Amino acid sequence: MKPKIAVTREVFEEVLDFLRGHFEVDGNQADTPCEGAALAARLADKDGALILASDRIDAAIIAACPRLKAVCNIGVGYNNIDVAACTRAGILVTNTPEVLNDTTADMAFALVLAAGRQVVKGDAWIRQGKWQRWRFMEWLGPDVHHATLGILGMGRIGQAVARRARGFEMRVIYHNRSRLPPETEAACAAQYVGKEELLRQSDYLVLLLPYSAENHHCVGAGELALMKPSAWLVNIARGGIVDDTALLECLQSGGIAGAALDVFENEPKLNPGFLGLDNVVLTPHIGGASRDTRMKMAMLAAQNLVAALGGSAPPNLLNPAARRA
Repeated sequence: MKPKIAVTREVFEEVLDFLRGHFEVDGNQADTPCEGAALAARLADKDGALILASDRIDAAIIAACPRLKAVCNIGVGYNNIDVAACTRAGILVTNTPEVLNDTTADMAFALVLAAGRQVVKGDAWIRQGKWQRWRFMEWLGPDVHHATLGILGMGRIGQAVARRARGFEMRVIYHNRSRLPPETEAACAAQYVGKEELLRQSDYLVLLLPYSAENHHCVGAGELALMKPSAWLVNIARGGIVDDTALLECLQSGGIAGAALDVFENEPKLNPGFLGLDNVVLTPHIGGASRDTRMKMAMLAAQNLVAALGGSAPPNLLNPAARRA
């Protein structure tokens, strides 16, 4: 008898076909949200689960699912999963790193350009019928080329963003928990600076930190106060990295020029105050949303699940200790 698995949300049919070759699959192509007790009930008789970042696997769900042996996340971040509780229960946890680096870097740079060149504001201006004539002194936004790009969190995605900045002849500075090797800095044409210096010097500050308790509200009122009044903040990392309430107050008071945000605290229930501002670019957590990348992510998660339930170490195992639990 094949192991039973649940695929909690809609995925590509090609991925489901791959999984059906190995498992008895309970899919959800209607994409009906399922959480809490309902999710626990659905997973109670399953050996594995293929989930998305919107699915929270907490200790209560783990306790209610004694058959569960693997939880495979379609995504790089995994703060939606209680990994420690999974490890204690002997449940393998995986994610899908690397495959979305370039796609997310593209989106980060799209937000930089949209912010600096007022793309979204200009689009709305035309759609609202406000463009009556061309004026020389209107729409004078800041340049992107030759500006200083600051990157907070210089992992693989940050490095990919830095490489894109070279085409715009930007000065790239970064801050990271640990400094990159000299050869990596040279390849990215990036200079390491302290966090405060990064905040003070950046014309465009791109956040690319993983979410953790340590990084919660890593950018709050104090950090925003150090930034230039002409600076733009770009968050394509995770909601909770930025104190959104403090950011909203800063934007309303003119503390910084604006923000471009792909992620939010409590998303999709973002702070409604952002909607009333015209110096904010808002996108619905689509940093990795190209078809090719999403396919690669989902297929990698499926391959992780096949390996996990087949008795071998998945390629992207986050908690090796669970195999010994």
